[in-house]
Amino acid sequence: MDRTTLSTLGRGDHGLVAEITSEHAELKSRLYALGIIPGSKIEILRFAPLGDPMQVKVGNSLISIRKSEAEVIEVELN
Repeated sequence: MDRTTLSTLGRGDHGLVAEITSEHAELKSRLYALGIIPGSKIEILRFAPLGDPMQVKVGNSLISIRKSEAEVIEVELN
């Protein structure tokens, strides 16, 4: 499977979270608390007018995250 970061995907793209590459424990912990954990399904729903933040669907939850946070989320495309 191809791997990329969540920040490079467009509206309607989806995949599986492969890894959180951040060295910052606080960010990693926050993403995990939001349900963005390795193996979870994630889909891009929409972007704010200026492209940041982005709304994603993880499981049954809708979450808004910044592009800078999306850059540390590696996704396997399916």
